[in-house]
Amino acid sequence: MPTQHPALNTLGRAVRARRLARDLTLAALSKRAHVSERFLIQLESGRGNISVARLCDVAEALGTTPSVLLEGVHSDSPEFVALVGMRGAGKSTIGPQVARTLELPFVELDEEIESAAGMSLGEVFELHGETFYRRLERDTLRRLFREGKPAVFATGGSIVTDPETYDLLRRNAVTVWLKARPEEHLERVRAQGDERPMRNSANALVELRGLLRARTPLYSQADHVVDTTILGVDGAVGALVETLTVTKPAEAPN
Repeated sequence: MPTQHPALNTLGRAVRARRLARDLTLAALSKRAHVSERFLIQLESGRGNISVARLCDVAEALGTTPSVLLEGVHSDSPEFVALVGMRGAGKSTIGPQVARTLELPFVELDEEIESAAGMSLGEVFELHGETFYRRLERDTLRRLFREGKPAVFATGGSIVTDPETYDLLRRNAVTVWLKARPEEHLERVRAQGDERPMRNSANALVELRGLLRARTPLYSQADHVVDTTILGVDGAVGALVETLTVTKPAEAPN
């Protein structure tokens, strides 16, 4: 079986991310772009060697351009890995272990944002508000992708609620949803020393369940899902490394 070219993998993720962001089914995109659903499935999986003309058709149907879909395509650059999920999913625990195994740096996106802002996240929200934070978050991601240094990212839990930023993330990185039960999220946050969930413990779990339920359709758009409740930390690390190793295109023999 021929090795999938990394450029096709990147393009496929970009098309899928854009389609999901616009709430298009495969059937709807097929009709708009005048290509078969089977071809779109191959394209999104990185197995569709699309012509320039067909790429223009698909891009137009997605309300974008071929150049936007091809952002992040570099034949010699490894893929970024971005961990998404609610706070307490295990991103800051599992991420560093995965990064060490893959021999990649581990990056906390929130720390990069704080560095860019010159202040803490709390101060960013208090002084400038959420709109400023979202713009800074997006600009920071763009800078990291532009620098082209492969890494494992831990993202903020709410990054999926900003369509433009989440689209940027999915177009340029292999995204992984670290999934857990609401009870696990709450227990882990408290174990980290955050007393806020305990101030109103009667409603904390109810609110968390509602938030997780609302975000689940967004988190589900990630390339892969790893259930940390079922697997635990060590199991999740192993499963994630295996998934990413299989996903990453093999090098051509000399």
